Amino acid sequence: MTDKRIVLTTAGSEDEARKIARRLVERQLAACVNILSPVHSIYRWKDKIEEGREWMLIVKTTAAAFGQVREAIMEIHSYELPECICLPIEDGSEDYLAWIAESVSIEE
Repeated sequence: MTDKRIVLTTAGSEDEARKIARRLVERQLAACVNILSPVHSIYRWKDKIEEGREWMLIVKTTAAAFGQVREAIMEIHSYELPECICLPIEDGSEDYLAWIAESVSIEE
């Protein structure tokens, strides 16, 4: 197990996805954010089944930075309740994991 994390979130437009990704990297809360082409989402919201196009963001960060990543997503995001799920990175290329660590710098 490492202290590196993958954070998943979605955005309602490509522009919003880019804005979130850029801010996370600019603030050094993420080493990298991948934006996946539109995904089709089906979900329950306020007792109704909804469908829509969203852009999936895959954020590479550290466990220590996750709280600030979550706060930044909540601050920037247009959704009332944005997805913000943190998954542990069990293992990986030592050089890649070191790059994540070097790229992320949290404010204490």
